[in-house]
Amino acid sequence: MEFRPCIDIHNGKIKQIVGGSLRDEKDQAKENFVSDQDGAFFAEFYKKDGLKGGHVILLNPPGSEYYEADRQQAGLALSAYPGGLMLGGGVNAENAGAFLDQGASHVIVTSYVFKDGRLNEKNLERLVRAVGKERLALDLSCRARDGVYYIVTDRWQKFTDLRLDIATMEELSCCCDEFLIHAADVEGKCGGVEKPLLSMLGEFSRIPVTYAGGVGCFEDLENVKQLGQNRVNVTVGSALDLFGGAMAYREVLQRCGG
Repeated sequence: MEFRPCIDIHNGKIKQIVGGSLRDEKDQAKENFVSDQDGAFFAEFYKKDGLKGGHVILLNPPGSEYYEADRQQAGLALSAYPGGLMLGGGVNAENAGAFLDQGASHVIVTSYVFKDGRLNEKNLERLVRAVGKERLALDLSCRARDGVYYIVTDRWQKFTDLRLDIATMEELSCCCDEFLIHAADVEGKCGGVEKPLLSMLGEFSRIPVTYAGGVGCFEDLENVKQLGQNRVNVTVGSALDLFGGAMAYREVLQRCGG
């Protein structure tokens, strides 16, 4: 299990939010933390510790008045740590190369690939042709409905008809280098991880998987390690002391083996 850092950007600011509270209307979100620092500050911080595979996420949609401000913050982060961070948020086959040119190691994609509630194979093929499988991470963030996890899109607001299970992950692993999976129902709440989801993710080993959502204490971190069979990587957001939480960053690194 590796620790994967995050830089979440909303309304042009580095923030930690409650994931399920995101609304495109009026660019709303329930905030846990808003930083006075910019994207470069956090990127340089992670670079100093040699942390790889972190993700920069633009949380406003491309049509938002804040999207360009989000992109500027992301550009600062990518320039400060070229090759060290992935980028997601509004990525498509046309703009993916520009983010890679700015310094992203990978682009992270959800809504462009899972469009109108289903897998859009043509868009997935376009992305693979544009950037290559080895520089593409698919965001399979999910929410539960009737006891079943489904991939959700558009800042976790819309359900697709695609179940998140081992069969889906096996199929999609042929087209990308890594999966990022936010448990959107618990994202930003620091109230515990999605144990059934982690147990399922722990059974998958073909490509790396990073889990995010609900980690609020070191017991939660241990649950990720045990249920994920020490092969699922983890992101800690709102609970981390860097973002005003109670979990010491250095101890998180130590417990994750860093």
